[in-house]
Amino acid sequence: MQVLTAQELHNLAMNIVGEKLQEMGYEFQAINSQLKRHPQFVLFKKGEPTIFVLVKATKNLQNPNEYDVLWMETFKNHARKQNAKVWYAGVGIANAESVDSPVFKDQPYYVAFDNFVKILE
Repeated sequence: MQVLTAQELHNLAMNIVGEKLQEMGYEFQAINSQLKRHPQFVLFKKGEPTIFVLVKATKNLQNPNEYDVLWMETFKNHARKQNAKVWYAGVGIANAESVDSPVFKDQPYYVAFDNFVKILE
């Protein structure tokens, strides 16, 4: 069995978040799926400010929305200059048989993603 790489886990999280954003009626102005490049999504909806969405895949199913507060302050400053909102999407992904095992290609997994954390409104 092949273990998913960090980039593959990130892409999986991006797909989960992207589907949710489409259901919410947002258009994608830009998408960046490269690891450690932010934001992952730049959203557009007529009559609303631009929204930057940060996506992070994590093994933490209990609290996937934990993020680096210091780093986020830097990003919020960037967003303010662009008059943009910031949403954070922490997506917990774990092996369905054992959360201590890695996630394997073509094997069941759990997803913990409820909603977006609105960091900057």
